Amino acid sequence: MQRGRGIAEAVLSAALFGMATPASKPLLAHFPPQILAGLFYLGAAIVLAPGVLARRAKGRPVLPSDLPNRRRLLGAVVFGGLLGPVLLLAGLAQARAASVAMWLNLETVATAVLGVLLFREQLGRWTWAGNLAVFAAGLLLAWEGGASAWRAGVLVAGAAVCWGLDNNLTALVDGIGPADTTFWKGAAAGTTNLVFGVAIAGVPAAGSPWGLALVLGAASYGASIALYIAAAQRIGAVRSQMIFATAPAFGIVGALLWLGESMAPLQWIAAAVLAGANLLLLLDRHAHEHEHEPMEHEHEHRHDDGHHDHEHPGLPPETRHSHRHAHGRRVHAHPHWPDLHHRHDHR
Repeated sequence: MQRGRGIAEAVLSAALFGMATPASKPLLAHFPPQILAGLFYLGAAIVLAPGVLARRAKGRPVLPSDLPNRRRLLGAVVFGGLLGPVLLLAGLAQARAASVAMWLNLETVATAVLGVLLFREQLGRWTWAGNLAVFAAGLLLAWEGGASAWRAGVLVAGAAVCWGLDNNLTALVDGIGPADTTFWKGAAAGTTNLVFGVAIAGVPAAGSPWGLALVLGAASYGASIALYIAAAQRIGAVRSQMIFATAPAFGIVGALLWLGESMAPLQWIAAAVLAGANLLLLLDRHAHEHEHEPMEHEHEHRHDDGHHDHEHPGLPPETRHSHRHAHGRRVHAHPHWPDLHHRHDHR
């Protein structure tokens, strides 16, 4: 029951996020990219606000208490909430929605490369091969669309770099959950983009679909995140991420069925290359003996993950909860990802 519900939540999360690309295309006829980005992220903040307020009422932190984590959160707001969506929508205004949906796979490449260069990650050969395939597919899409597609591709690639920085910074934010991080990103970046967008371009014409833009943001950037978190809690982060990686496919289907776009031969080839790239990314495994230094921090965790063995009488080990806790020194080996507990060097 739990597994089936988790899979359904992950699929719905991917569908809501993927469909944002074709659904955004008609709205660009009413709003410039900066205003539309602001409305999307404000919609996400609105739908996540009740959960944030409930956690605050229970005494749980909804903002990091220390300066380093507040700086990371600020970086996530600037790159992920302010710059990334504006660049994406500017690119979407110049290219087919199906191509933009496939270009969004560049976020995976940007996250991986920036993780290696700036955030002490280690990638295996299959991950590098998959990322090269994603990059090659992006070149095919740009080649097929001509000069305007190259301009759009550069803008979407810029968005991917911004979201790659956002992903790496968010992964390091300690003390609050992903929903709280997304709420602050939506509230701060959404308000800023909306204010600056109106100041630069003026107020959109009367009758513009303000409510529709907010609803789309609430669904594709707010509810999608909440569903993804729920899925990760039920079926694990790795499986939920594997399912969420299908989001661009939903964007392609939406562009074909809803917008009536057609796929050129090079687009079909690029889609096949991307499918192969995702399979390569799933092949990579990272495991070795590593050492955990003593540390103290706060984040959501469960007691059956091999890293949290402190006692809570009467609390089932699979229950996710959050509080400040300490880790002693530990040396062990197991497959792992570069999460809060695995930002170690590889020599």
